[in-house]
Amino acid sequence: MPFTLPMRFGAEVAAARAAAAPIVALESTIITHGMPWPQNVETAQAVEDAVRAAGAVPATIAVLAGEIHVGLDGAVLRDLGQARGVAKLSRADLAACLAQGGTGATTVAATMICAAKAGIAVFATGGIGGVHRGAEESFDISADLHELAQTAVTVVAAGAKAILDLPKTLEVLETLGVPVIAYGQDAFPAFWSRDSGLRAPLRMDDPAMIAAAHRMRAALGLPGGQLIANPIPVVDEIPSTDLAPLIAMAQAEASAQGITGKAVTPFLLDRLFSLTKGRSLSANIALVLNNARLGAEIAKAMAKG
Repeated sequence: MPFTLPMRFGAEVAAARAAAAPIVALESTIITHGMPWPQNVETAQAVEDAVRAAGAVPATIAVLAGEIHVGLDGAVLRDLGQARGVAKLSRADLAACLAQGGTGATTVAATMICAAKAGIAVFATGGIGGVHRGAEESFDISADLHELAQTAVTVVAAGAKAILDLPKTLEVLETLGVPVIAYGQDAFPAFWSRDSGLRAPLRMDDPAMIAAAHRMRAALGLPGGQLIANPIPVVDEIPSTDLAPLIAMAQAEASAQGITGKAVTPFLLDRLFSLTKGRSLSANIALVLNNARLGAEIAKAMAKG
């Protein structure tokens, strides 16, 4: 018997799909795992508003009671922002959560999968996951990298999170054939910082060119998407020279406490929030808004064909 994917579209997204209007997918882990209440919901709503102000329709994605919801209304966002025990879904556990009627927030990888199934080609997020420091022993490499290699969604992010091993992350992306395109500069950004000290493999300065590259990959029959590394605005960045010793301190604490696996990233982000006296969270919000605006511009260019 044919199996129907349990997917529900919010009214705004359904109308945009019917009109072939530009849509930008947004993840939901920023709501459930990325920030404290009420900043999580306030930020999610601000990101959606930034997409709208730039001329596109936001589609925040989450799994609720065994259904993929593409586009969440305000009440659902608020409920999700205060919910407890929400799963953090990636490629490995997305199907199981749906089959069991569960509720979960989508990571970069899971959001890409759902966006592609919903016919949405552009996704704006904060930063992608990557190769963790010490991965030569732990083998801790984010599923985001493999998802970029196989799911045809253009992902706008402020590079990879600075707590990761960025040189190895770029090496893995190259091996997987993922285009890494810095927007408006030659340097690969490092989330809170505009310059990681590494050169990006590619550079583009025009959202229309990014949209054209996405279409060209499809015409060539190439699998996967592309990573658009959009640097945080100058006024909001925390220079990498300021962050490096704080990241090293947080990494040492995580190691001393035996923190591993999925628990590492939230621990490090929480410690950096404390060590930067809240600057890391303010920068995080600024870069997500910046990525939402660029995502909308790319989506508009794709909608023009």
